[in-house]
Amino acid sequence: MAGQLVEQGFQYSPITGLIYIFNLIVGTGALTLPAAFHDAGWALSTVIIVLLAFMSFLTATFVIESMAAANALLHWKRSQTLKRPERRQSASSREVQVLTAASRDITSPMHRPNRLTEDDDLNANPGDSENDDDQHQPLIISDEDQERMPLTMVSYYEITDVTEMGRMASLFFNRIGKNLFYICIAIYLYGDLAIYGAAVSKSVRDVACTYRPVNQTSSLNISESEKCWEWSGQARMDVYRIVLAVFVCTMGQFVFCNVTKTKYLQIVTTIMRWLAFIIMVVLACGNIIKNKSDLPNPPTSNINALPNLFGVCVYSFMCHHSLPSLITPISRKKRLYPLILGDYVLILSFYCLLAFTGIFAFRELNDLYTLNFQPSKTDNWFESIIHYFLSLFPVFTLSTNFPIIAITLSNNLRSLFLTDGRMYSYWIRNFLFPVLALLPPTAVAMVTNSLEFLVGITGSYAGAGIQYVVPAALVYYARQEAREALGVGVKNHHKSPFESVLWVLFVLVWAATCVIFVTWNHIQN
Repeated sequence: MAGQLVEQGFQYSPITGLIYIFNLIVGTGALTLPAAFHDAGWALSTVIIVLLAFMSFLTATFVIESMAAANALLHWKRSQTLKRPERRQSASSREVQVLTAASRDITSPMHRPNRLTEDDDLNANPGDSENDDDQHQPLIISDEDQERMPLTMVSYYEITDVTEMGRMASLFFNRIGKNLFYICIAIYLYGDLAIYGAAVSKSVRDVACTYRPVNQTSSLNISESEKCWEWSGQARMDVYRIVLAVFVCTMGQFVFCNVTKTKYLQIVTTIMRWLAFIIMVVLACGNIIKNKSDLPNPPTSNINALPNLFGVCVYSFMCHHSLPSLITPISRKKRLYPLILGDYVLILSFYCLLAFTGIFAFRELNDLYTLNFQPSKTDNWFESIIHYFLSLFPVFTLSTNFPIIAITLSNNLRSLFLTDGRMYSYWIRNFLFPVLALLPPTAVAMVTNSLEFLVGITGSYAGAGIQYVVPAALVYYARQEAREALGVGVKNHHKSPFESVLWVLFVLVWAATCVIFVTWNHIQN
C-alpha cells in the first residue's frame, strides 16, 4: 500500500532488509515523540511505548504469516493452472497408447484399458514422474507423506511474490471487508499527507519568521496570531497557510505523473535522516551536560495526555502497510522473526534515547522536535549551518515522500470506487482521484498545524486499524483459506509465534479498548 519500496525482482540480505525496515519505521513519528513523552510523563510513557512496541511486533508477525499464506494460495492456483493442459495432454497420449496396445492384443481377457481421468491424475503419486516440477505436486497430503517428501515439495509457503495488503484483502476478505480495508488505509494516508504538509509548512514558517515578541523569552510556541516579521502585519498562521498552499501546488503536480522513489533518492534521504537524528541526540546531550545543575524536571505521569501518546506511539511504529515490499526481497528468511524482534528492540532503544535526551535537555518542547534547534542571532557560522539543517530537515525528507504517498492514496481510491473491467474517462482516472487525494488533507492542514494532534488522531484511529485490526483479520482468514485449499499436511514455516487464535482475539479487544478510551478522553476534554 505504500507502493514498491524496492525494485521488482531485486534481492538483498536479511541485514539489509532489517535496515530498510528500520528506516521505514523511524520517520516523522519519531520527531513528535519527545513532546508526547514530556506531556504524558517519562515513567508512564516508557511503559506505554514498550507495550505498543510489543503489540506492533506481534501484528507484524501476523502480516508476514498472511503473506506466506497468500503466496501459498497463489502457488497452488498456478500449479493447478499448469496441471490442466498437462493432464489433458497426458490423458490423450495414454489413451492412444492404450488403443495401440489393445489393437495388438485384442484377445487378452485380462486386459483393462488404463484411461487416467483428471480426478485420478490429481491423486497420482508424485513419485511416478521424476521430471515433475515441485509446484505440480498435490497439496493435500498427510503428515506421514510429508515426512517422506523432500522439503522443496512442500514449500508452497515460500514468500516469493509481493502480496501487498490490498492484494491480501482481495484474497481473504469478502467485498465488504475489502472496502472497509480500503477506507481504513485511505483515512490513514489522508492523515499522513496532512502531517507531511503541516510539518513542512511549519518548519519553513518558523525559520522564515524572524519577529519575536518582547515578552517572549523563547522562540518556541509563539502565538499563531503574532506577526511574522517586524516590518509586516502578516500573522504567523497566515504565512503558514501561504507556505502550505505553495508546497501543495509545487509537489502536488507530481501526483498527476507516475513518480517513484528511486534507490538513489532513498539513499540520500536515509543519510540525511540519520545525520539529523545523530546531531539532535548529540546536541541534546551537550545541553544536558552544560546545564546539569539546572536540568528540567519533567512529570512522571499524566493520564490526561495518554490518548495522544497512544496515537503518537502507534504512528511511530507503523510499518505494516509496507512490510510486503520489504520482506519479500530478503534472500534468506529462515530466522526472520528473531531478526525483526531485534530490529524492534533497537528501534525502541533509539526512541527512548531520543525522547529522554529531549525531555531532560529542554524545558519547552515543540511538537516537531527539530524546531527546538532553530538558528539564533548568537550562533556562529557552523552552529547556523547545523541549526538551519535541523530546522529544515522535514522539508528535505518529507517533500520527497509527499507525492509518493499521494499517488498511493489515489490508487487506493481508484480501487475503492472504480469497478474492474469497466471503462472510465481519462479525466476520472487521471485527474479526479489525484485531486481527491490532495484536497482533504490540505484542508485539514489549513485548519490546524498541531502535529501532535494530527499524529495522535491518525495513529489512534486509522493507525490502530492498519496496525491491529487488519493484520488480525488477515491472519485469521488466511489460516482458514490456506487450511481449506492446502490441507493440514502442508506446514506454514512462516507461521507467527503467536499462533493461538486467542492472540488474534486479544489484538482485536486491545484495539477496541484503546479506541474507546481515546474517544472517551477526547469527548471529556
